[in-house]
Amino acid sequence: MENQSSAPASARQIVNFLRSSNGPKTKQGVLNGKRHDYFKGTGAVKALLSPAYQKAASAKKSELPKVTTEEEATTVLHSVIPYAFFLRVDRGEGTSKEGKPLQVNQMQMFKDEYYYAWFYEGSQLLLQLSGVGMILLMLAGVMFPLWPASMRVGVWYLSIGLLGLIGAFFGLAIVRLILWGITTLTMRPGIWIFPNLFEDVGFVDSFIPLWAWDVPPPKKGKKAKAIAQKPANGEKSQGQTAVANLPGSENRPQAPAVPKSAGESQPTAPSSQAAKAPASQQGPSEPPRESEGLADLD
Repeated sequence: MENQSSAPASARQIVNFLRSSNGPKTKQGVLNGKRHDYFKGTGAVKALLSPAYQKAASAKKSELPKVTTEEEATTVLHSVIPYAFFLRVDRGEGTSKEGKPLQVNQMQMFKDEYYYAWFYEGSQLLLQLSGVGMILLMLAGVMFPLWPASMRVGVWYLSIGLLGLIGAFFGLAIVRLILWGITTLTMRPGIWIFPNLFEDVGFVDSFIPLWAWDVPPPKKGKKAKAIAQKPANGEKSQGQTAVANLPGSENRPQAPAVPKSAGESQPTAPSSQAAKAPASQQGPSEPPRESEGLADLD
């Protein structure tokens, strides 16, 4: 953009810092049918207050302004907006694979709670150099017949060496597998040569130690199983409580408590006919069944 070309060196250095790995976290959105990275204002303010920015601003040839408070950071970021490196946008409600829809806001100002879309991709020097290098590499491969004899012989030896390393790696993998199978039958639990060969470690650590027993991982004890079962029981009890607190259950009669045993039950109120009968003919009252209490809830 024309505004970006007329930006001073200080504004350009601020933008380059924000666009680097020390800048705010970005997300992808869709603006006018194109993908754009956008960030929140709070992330940019934190980036200017970070130790990395303070170290960059204290360099000798640096033109970055010094920032010590959030108000100063907001002022510095607001001064960069006229150069259209980033602009204030509004996020839409819908979402898609490309990201949330974005729309440029007409009122351009900088505040912590607003979102801003990037219209600057940073320095393109590295990308341009890598493109030129790829072109030169392809031309060198096409012009291989024109190379001097010494260079062609050197490339041939280099390719043979690389193929030998790959073959040695596969051979080592097969040998260690055969040895593990033999030791599993004769010397349980078995021996692995270079046990860290396929682990996610460094190149040197892949060959340390030289061998190790194939010990299985320890099993969980009873205490670990009991701890793992506690959340499940807690979820079950919470689910039962939620069923009793269904919407509209406030006006419903509460279910009578179910006694634990017949001895702890309370006698029910006798009917008019049962009251006239002798006490000897009246049997012990039965406790209310659980199904009757649940029917009241319905």
